[in-house]
Amino acid sequence: MSLDPLRPDLVPFLQEYLPTVRSSSDSRPFVTLTYAQSLDARISLGPGIRTAISDMETKVMTHYLRYHHAGILVGAGTALADDPGLNCKWPGRDEQGQDNDEVRKDEPLSLHSPTPIIIDPSQKWRFTGSKMQQLFAAGEGKPPIVVVERLPEAPEKDVRYLVASRDAATGQFDWPWLLGALKSQFQLDSVMVEGGACVIKALLARPDVVDSLVVTVGSTYLGAGGVAVSPATPVKLSDVSWWRGKRDSIMAARLTQQSM
Repeated sequence: MSLDPLRPDLVPFLQEYLPTVRSSSDSRPFVTLTYAQSLDARISLGPGIRTAISDMETKVMTHYLRYHHAGILVGAGTALADDPGLNCKWPGRDEQGQDNDEVRKDEPLSLHSPTPIIIDPSQKWRFTGSKMQQLFAAGEGKPPIVVVERLPEAPEKDVRYLVASRDAATGQFDWPWLLGALKSQFQLDSVMVEGGACVIKALLARPDVVDSLVVTVGSTYLGAGGVAVSPATPVKLSDVSWWRGKRDSIMAARLTQQSM
């Protein structure tokens, strides 16, 4: 996929929601939760169905966000359904969105791509044979960190593993611990979370670990059979800003726990 130029007005719009330089004493990375949804709050037509929602304008924004993050996190369901590359195709434009390709032309895409992080406690996804591996072999992406509950008997080449436990009652990971481990063990100072539904639902209810929320709202309805995302508990937003494109709108905000 070749990218169109980024809309210049997206740069100042996103600026205050991008990762900030954190103190070395901070226990976790800066976390941006971002995804695309339909007007009826669906992120796909159905479980396991790859669904295009974003217009090209906002797809370019996704790669701009990837450029500014050290890691990019998705669940195994998304990795299996979409076979994503999770690399960055942003061509090295400056902070005003101006072309800077002369400076970047000899640099591999992998240099500015985030490290993929796959949440895969059941070890269903395989790096071998994936698009991610093809991009890594071509120098256009990085190999992943895979979050598992126990180390595999046959670890995959080039894959790094993070062993994490889940709460027996809820099935949820200890997100502060997991994110802290990504920073302390793998030196990831910022993580962009892209999905899928289970991860989004879990983190929408965690303003204690999510620093920025960037949601693309596509000009489509996916219908009652689509996969919906909503936090488990009430959450209100602060510092809300909206951007309007040709077909999509983008909401950027911060999460705030709401008392009911």
